[in-house]
Amino acid sequence: MKALAKSPLYDIPHQILKAASKVGVEADESKRSATYFQIDHSKVLAAVNEYYKGKVEVLSIVDAVKKYDWLKDYLWRLIPPDKDEYTHRVHSELGGGYFIRILPGVKVDLPLQACLVIAKEGFEQAVHNVIIAEEGSDAHIITGCTLHPHVNSSLHIGVSEFFVKRGAKLNFTMVHSWSQGTVVKPRSAALIEEGATFISNYICLNPVKEVQAYPVAYVAGRRGIAVFNSILYAARSSFMDIGSRVELVAPEARSEVTSRAVASSGSKVVARGMLIASASPVKAHLECKGLILDDDSSIHAIPELVGSKRDVDLSHEAAVGKLADHEIAYLMSRGLSREDAVSVLVRGFLNVELLGLPKELADEINALIMRLAKGM
Repeated sequence: MKALAKSPLYDIPHQILKAASKVGVEADESKRSATYFQIDHSKVLAAVNEYYKGKVEVLSIVDAVKKYDWLKDYLWRLIPPDKDEYTHRVHSELGGGYFIRILPGVKVDLPLQACLVIAKEGFEQAVHNVIIAEEGSDAHIITGCTLHPHVNSSLHIGVSEFFVKRGAKLNFTMVHSWSQGTVVKPRSAALIEEGATFISNYICLNPVKEVQAYPVAYVAGRRGIAVFNSILYAARSSFMDIGSRVELVAPEARSEVTSRAVASSGSKVVARGMLIASASPVKAHLECKGLILDDDSSIHAIPELVGSKRDVDLSHEAAVGKLADHEIAYLMSRGLSREDAVSVLVRGFLNVELLGLPKELADEINALIMRLAKGM
């Protein structure tokens, strides 16, 4: 496999590249099939590994719209620009974003990667991303969003539209690492066609002022599958309002929504989930588990099931509680301090295995979570 001779990522300022590496960005492009990198509103890199040229496409959204007239039929198709003030801002003040397309029938063995970085204090980053998995394709995408270490306050708005065509499989993992002064407002939607699978994984383990996300998936094709997983650690007065909605509008559609949330040091987590079945037969399950580590924090789980047909199977399970005292005592008896024992148990609770990733990718994401979770 032939890789790019020298990655332009190595020319990015060290502090920014180091921050990007903490959210899953690999500077060695031989380990990725394609890369998109943006700082503030400037595209730094949009490149495809030589081996995958003609199999995947990665462009800035601005360049993609210029290249393909048909792309206008996808922009704002799933998310109306007047949905709220944030979508309106992206529509009127577009600051870039990426276009990723996996061509028909292509199985991409190496993950694609994308990274959006805020490098200026007080910057408002407004981006629009479009991802198309063409018929019969199979790919994994890792997206990391983060800040320059010296940035304390900022606003990130990301509109993302996913189109998973007939028989395609798309596994999308998003890792966020922000600061206590950052406000984050992602707006995402996915359309899943017949026999297609869309898996969305969201990971946020660092403090943030506020992150509010409620992606929706429309399972519009028979035997389509939508899966949402989230792993959240809210610390230092963070407010995380995270959820997902799945609309099962085709027979034999399926969905699973799973969240793991930990709240500590005066933080609040709102874990939402809604399953709507308007076709039959369909089957879907919603699961939310939360840990509260102190009396100043809270978790509010809001599971909702809506069925309008006779032959539907919708279920949910929600649990919010504390770490078991006997588990902490056991680890302390093995020589760990109470703080280290709690950290071990929390990391075990936020296990990446629930994401259902292939082993090699799961190991990579698990190592990433361990790095982010240091010092919990």
